[in-house]
Amino acid sequence: MADVPAGRLPKPQMRGLLISHLKKHSAIALVFAMGVTLAYKFAVADPRKRNYEEFYKNYDVKREFEAMKEAGVFHSARPSWESSDD
Repeated sequence: MADVPAGRLPKPQMRGLLISHLKKHSAIALVFAMGVTLAYKFAVADPRKRNYEEFYKNYDVKREFEAMKEAGVFHSARPSWESSDD
């Protein structure tokens, strides 16, 4: 019994326990949410925006349309190798 400190135990908090826990845990949750948001922004959103900008910098719509038309993707635009008589 020599290891047990002598003295009284602190009184338990009987009122306002939920409020005190909510203050602490809501602050932790807010910091965690902000950290996850910033991590997502810098790890996912910004690189995705850069990739889109880089793709559309050299994107030629007319060339893509012609390539898809020649591949036979469209029903209304016939490829040059298909005969035009029905």
